[in-house]
Amino acid sequence: MEQFVHCVLLFSGVILACVTTASADFPLLMPQVQPTQNETYLCTGFHVASSKHQYIVAFRPNATKHVAHHILIYGCESPGYREWDTPRAVWDCGEMATSHSMFHKGPTCRTGSQIIYAWAMDAPALKLPEGVGFKIGGNSGINYLVLQVHYADTTAFLDGHKRDSSGIVLSLVPGDTNQVKRRAGVYVLGTGGMIRAHTRENFESACRINENLTLYPFAFRTHTHKLGKAVTGYVVRKGRWTNIGKHSPQEPQMFYPAKKGLKIVKGDVLAARCTMQNFRDRDTYVGPTGNDEMCNFYIMYYVDGDRILNEKQCFSYGPPIYYWHSDPLLRDDLTAKVNEDASTLD
Repeated sequence: MEQFVHCVLLFSGVILACVTTASADFPLLMPQVQPTQNETYLCTGFHVASSKHQYIVAFRPNATKHVAHHILIYGCESPGYREWDTPRAVWDCGEMATSHSMFHKGPTCRTGSQIIYAWAMDAPALKLPEGVGFKIGGNSGINYLVLQVHYADTTAFLDGHKRDSSGIVLSLVPGDTNQVKRRAGVYVLGTGGMIRAHTRENFESACRINENLTLYPFAFRTHTHKLGKAVTGYVVRKGRWTNIGKHSPQEPQMFYPAKKGLKIVKGDVLAARCTMQNFRDRDTYVGPTGNDEMCNFYIMYYVDGDRILNEKQCFSYGPPIYYWHSDPLLRDDLTAKVNEDASTLD
């Protein structure tokens, strides 16, 4: 049975160490913010003690889709913004920030950016498999956890009274307890591109794994905005396409269980497709706002041991420039059956 106890804190928002071998609750929450501009991306950072590593073994959302469009947790070597006398500083980390923003402007991470977790559309909590965890602190390369919240509609905040503490509550275990023997990682496939008005389009990406590791995918997550109909991911080995997972991005955007028994090894190609249907009277481009589109397929995996992938992302230009059928990695192996499967939901 899990115990939820407190972590020792050096300052507010600084994770120093957990004081028990059981899992410990640590809330990564916005500090009562009050965004007033639509499509605002806010970030706040949490310093992880560098002396000892810890593991994240579960994620519990503290958010609702009516307030937060989506939430990401990044692991950073250094955060995009810091105030030495304000450990819980908040900054505008969106691409659309203007000079009128009430928050300081900065990137999500200054150096060493990697995605650890993503949430949207009232997705439920996620508990990792037994013995699996995301390594933070110590020699992990993650010195800070940065919480990013996308506030698409800020109407509720305009009366000057409402404030928000959306975020994710982490479950942590100390690194010296041997509770975690398999390190977790996330690999993200995504695209740029555009879709013409009143058309159907495929947003596709693919990359070869070039590192000498064996990955065991255990969960996947899909993400588009309003035009997405189906998102599917594959591992392709010697011409054989194996489905990792597929889902409608209009349903809760949680991490769903991946197909059991899969392995990803050096030389495999990871491929993803988002099928879009544009019902609008205008062309729609990939971008950060709710009026734009996105195409992402997240693969959560573990390895036996301590080394995860150095390459953590795979992105293509998307349509009308990039398609699987024009990619030398895939074009000779793309069958009509795969083409149909990638755009339909079971």
